[in-house]
Parts: sequence; structure tokens; C-alpha cells
Amino acid sequence: MPSTGTLLTASELVAAYSSGELSPVEATEASLEVIEQRDKELNAFTLVDPEVALDQARASEERWREGNPIGWLDGVPASIKDMFLTQGWPTLRGSVCIDRDQPWDVDSPVTARMRENGLVLLGKTTTPELGWKGVTDNPLDGITRNPWNPALTPGGSSGGSAVAVATGMSELSVGTDGGGSVRIPASFCGVVGFKPTAGRVPLFPASPFGALAHAGPMARSVDDIALLLDVLATPDHRDPSALTPPIGTYREAVRRDVRGLRAAFSPALGYIDVDPEVAQAVVSTVAALSEAGLSVEEADPGFADPVEAFDVLWSTGAAKWLDSFPAGSEERIDQGLRKVWEQGRTYSASDYLDAQAKRAALGIHMGEFHLRYDVLITPTMPIQPFEAGHDVPPGSGLESWPQWTRFTYPFNMTQQPAITVPAGFTSQGLPVGLQIVGPRHSDDLVLAVAKLVEEIRPWVTDRAAGSGR
Repeated sequence: MPSTGTLLTASELVAAYSSGELSPVEATEASLEVIEQRDKELNAFTLVDPEVALDQARASEERWREGNPIGWLDGVPASIKDMFLTQGWPTLRGSVCIDRDQPWDVDSPVTARMRENGLVLLGKTTTPELGWKGVTDNPLDGITRNPWNPALTPGGSSGGSAVAVATGMSELSVGTDGGGSVRIPASFCGVVGFKPTAGRVPLFPASPFGALAHAGPMARSVDDIALLLDVLATPDHRDPSALTPPIGTYREAVRRDVRGLRAAFSPALGYIDVDPEVAQAVVSTVAALSEAGLSVEEADPGFADPVEAFDVLWSTGAAKWLDSFPAGSEERIDQGLRKVWEQGRTYSASDYLDAQAKRAALGIHMGEFHLRYDVLITPTMPIQPFEAGHDVPPGSGLESWPQWTRFTYPFNMTQQPAITVPAGFTSQGLPVGLQIVGPRHSDDLVLAVAKLVEEIRPWVTDRAAGSGR
């Protein structure tokens, strides 16, 4: 049994707590040690609070000693993206324009559920300003880097959370996903990231990005994703769009036998150029899924790139949020975000409603597609991680982040559950992700198919990314 928690999944940690082989304090100290060793280089955290974390760990240790843990994840070191309100800690969202010196006395639903279930909150992870783009850098914290190669981006906007999980700085994290922001960095960092059906994880305050906004768990195993989703999927009265409680538990549903189910494999959605090494890794994993008993047929869902409607919805949400910022913020915010702000101001209410109608039509189209196929499988990202500090791959000729994240944002528009799981490596040793998408409300099915991928392509969870262990 390893002496530190950083080499174990959350599920394994809890088993070690139960047997007495390891304590929450030891696991928390191990996570804090990894943060001390690696975060100066990688910049996964914007805030770490060792005193608070160790107090929580000691309380958890006492509960385990008495045989009274308060949840399936009691005592597991975790982090939370700095987009969620967190009592006692500022929520600056990567911005120098948000006043740090104000009361921070409210927990978001995500934070509240994690506390109620005994998770040890180590701190808050980095995000691009307001979570606006697919990489992670901001005027407040600087550049976050990929643990497999620090010269490269980890993706975003939940990049800090992905780095924290990949390195063992924290076993679990929760990110937001408005256009791929959980799945992009999970793919680039070689971890599992899940965007549940919209409303499955309650949000407060309501996101300005409206129907695009989701929150979801990030971990190094599918089992851990299921355990954390059981914690997060509790309704909260502050989110009127939150779904009713799930029937059963995800920790049980993840083990459902999915052999024989119908899967459509779309290698490019019919319109995306995919890096050959990424494509090769995904095709290999899909072939292994077919051999394992999943009924796989190559089929595109048959929709055109919805980027124009997405841009309207995204930029108007950003503009609405930034219009509330103090005078002079235009000069202090991320200048790429400033362009989105200015773009959003050009759209009318009619433009916004037209984009919403296109979003709804896309959802109906995918609903009909899933009458024929239980799940859709695609690559998560069409490209490999690129140089950190850039919004688009240098020299690509691309102008905006949605142009290189074309597999992810359509399924924010449709509000479907979508997960990324590791599918292999490129020749440069960089992770490749495979995306599984299901009909709305089929979170349990998506998790079960992801578990099958994990079983046939075992991921190395007993070492941290880039640690050499």
C-alpha cells in the first residue's frame, strides 16, 4: 500500500480509510505536499488553504475512527474551480476586476454538497477570466500548464482542475462546462471529465451563459466520477431548472452491462479535420469496444457545425456579465474576452432568440438520432495540446477557441450528457481523449459505457502525470 494518497483513486482512498491503512490526514498532507512541489510550475491553484484542509481532514479522521463517515467520499482531498461561490474564500473567477475585499459568505450548491459529504476542500483551481475560453490563463493568475509537458496548455476553462487531478494534487475536482470546459482539459491532461445532463448538477447563481452552462466532476477513474456525481446531483432550491433526484445511484449504475447496445462512431462529425494520431488512438479504442461486445456502426449524426448560433449565445452571455463590471474594466480584462464582450453587444434580442431556436432544433435532431443509437462516440478533441499562453494553436490561422473545440460545444447546446475518457497517447506521449455522448437524462448509460472503455483500455491511475512514479 503506498504511503501517500496521491497514488490512489478516491475509491481506493476510502477503502484504505475503512481498513485503517491510511487516514484522511495522511492523504491530505500528501496532496498538499504535491501542491508544494509542483504547483509553482503548473499553476493549477489560485488559492490553497492548508489550515482549513487539515482541520477538515482531522474531523474526517475522527469520523472514520468512530465508524461514522458521512458519505462515500468522506475525507477525500478535492478541489473546486474558482467559478463556484465558496464560503470563506474569494471567488475571483480569474479577474482583477472583481473585488477581493467583500463578504464571501455563501456556498454554491456544488460547494455545499461537497462539504455535507465530508470531502476535504484543499482550495480553488485556476480558470481563464470568467471561464470564457478553451485554455487556462488569466490576468490575475497567469498561465496554467500541462503536466505532461509544461510548455503546452492543459486546455480549459477547467484547466486548473484537470491539472490538479492529473498530478494527484487533488483526487477529485469540479469544473464548469459551457462549451467543453470540463472535457477539453480532461482530454488534454489524460483524466476523466463528465458534463452531465443540464440541470443534473444545480448551479447558483444562475450562469449568464444560460442553457449552455453545466457543471461536472473530474477524476482519474470512472468509478470516482460516479461517486462524486452522487454527491453533486442533489437538487437545490436556488436553481429552479435543477432536475429531480436521480433514481438509484450512479456508483451502482456505472457497472451496468452495456454489451449489445447500439453505438454510433462518428470520427469527424462529418465536418471536422482530426489530427491523424488522435484519430488513430480513438479508432483503436472503438475497435476494442466492438470486440468487447458493444454494437458499433460508423455513422455521423448529420448536422452542420452550429458555431454561429453558439457564438451568439456565448458572446451575449459574456456581454451581459461584463456590463455589470466596474467602469474601466475594458482595459483590465483579458483582451480576447474584451472582443467577445464587444461582439455580444452587437446582437439583438431577435438574434438571441434565433440562436435559441437553432439550439432547440439541434436538440430535437439529436433526440431523433438517439432513437437509432444508444450513444454517440467521437474524439474529444481534434488536435493535440499546443503551446501554452495562446488562445489558438500558433500558426494555425484560427481566430477563436471554438474553431478547435468543434466536438464539444454542440452537446452543450443540446444539453446532453457527454464524458471524455483516456484513449491512449500520441507519439509525443500526450494523452488522447474519447468522447461518449448519450440522450438527455441518460447519465447512467454514458457512465457505464465509459466504464467499459476504462476496462478494455486500462488507464494508469497509480502514478501522477509527469511525476515519473
